[in-house]
Amino acid sequence: MNFPLYIAKRYLRSKSTQNAVNIINFITFLVIVIGSAALFIVLSAFAGLKTFSLSFSNTFDPDLKAQPTTGKYFSITRDEESALKKVPGLANYSKELEERAYLTFKEKSCIAYIKGIDENYRAVTGVDSTLYFGTWGEMEYNGVMGIGIYNQLGVPIDNYRSPMTVLVPKPGKGSLAPQGLNASKPYNQLSLVLSGVYAVEENLDKKYVFAQLPLVQELLERDSTEISGINFKLDSEASVDEVKNSINAILGDKVFVLTRQEQNSTLHRMLKTENLATYLIFTLVLIIALFNVVGAIIMMILDKQQNSKTLFSLGTTLKELRRIYFIQGLLVTSLGGLIGVLIGSLLIASQLAFSWLKITPSLAYPVEFNIMNVLLVLATIVVLGFISSKIASSRITKKLIMD
Repeated sequence: MNFPLYIAKRYLRSKSTQNAVNIINFITFLVIVIGSAALFIVLSAFAGLKTFSLSFSNTFDPDLKAQPTTGKYFSITRDEESALKKVPGLANYSKELEERAYLTFKEKSCIAYIKGIDENYRAVTGVDSTLYFGTWGEMEYNGVMGIGIYNQLGVPIDNYRSPMTVLVPKPGKGSLAPQGLNASKPYNQLSLVLSGVYAVEENLDKKYVFAQLPLVQELLERDSTEISGINFKLDSEASVDEVKNSINAILGDKVFVLTRQEQNSTLHRMLKTENLATYLIFTLVLIIALFNVVGAIIMMILDKQQNSKTLFSLGTTLKELRRIYFIQGLLVTSLGGLIGVLIGSLLIASQLAFSWLKITPSLAYPVEFNIMNVLLVLATIVVLGFISSKIASSRITKKLIMD
């Protein structure tokens, strides 16, 4: 039998003759439980907020996206398109062309992006789920805009008599305006009938107006091969890196291919930084709280001084005495951390099941149960408990035992 462990467990269960020591031990244990539960709840809440925030951008962001390495546009040939269709793991792809535009309706105006999309775009992205009202429209001059633009301009749905006007500057000198565009003006214009409105989040709701790709290519004076990006949807079991390498091999150096995370690298970096900062702040609180462990163990050492003398007289070494109190401190912190995580898990599970905490009357506060957060909190508690127990147990000296 491990003698120090046996004695440490006995000390853990037994009460002191001094009521003050019992109160200090109870408060120390309670602080560990509350601290670990708080850390786990905060990490779970932040994980939920992270997933909730990314869900907005993921609606528009495909699994992979090809963008031009130089300039705004690049060309794709029929042979390249045929090769893309044969890439293993690639379920579908969609071409797009976007540019900043000036939108006007009656006496109202705003600046947004006109995005030309082909017939595959809705299958490649999750944009269908964002439609707030109306339809995507099947006619050539139909368009869909964000609700932020809709509120600014007040464009009616299916208003064929008085459509919205889209204006973009003409490309550089000497460009030939295609048929149907006025060559006497320094800009090209397009009349667009609103068929639907999408709603995601404030920034995206003020950013895009969707129209058919050939229409936007004509507006920007681009031929049918010129685009600003290609969106790719992968099979569920496909390897992102393998598909990405295959696309790069087909399209060459004219594009760089971005994963979903790389498309929002700034947002991901910000979320990771906030998560790290939150963890460090609550870990600092735990460090301060675990100073109580040092004090409680020292009080226990003083309270059990006579017992220690007896054990020492019976042949227990100084190293084994230190190990007794070290194990006791480690058991207290580990048990407290485990109970704290269990309480935190129950609270997170109740939020997931019953949505008792709400941001708005219809929106529950997002939380996420993640086993990595459980392991992180337990590891943090054990490491801090190890350090504090080591510091406290080192206070046992021969002089203390012999006095």
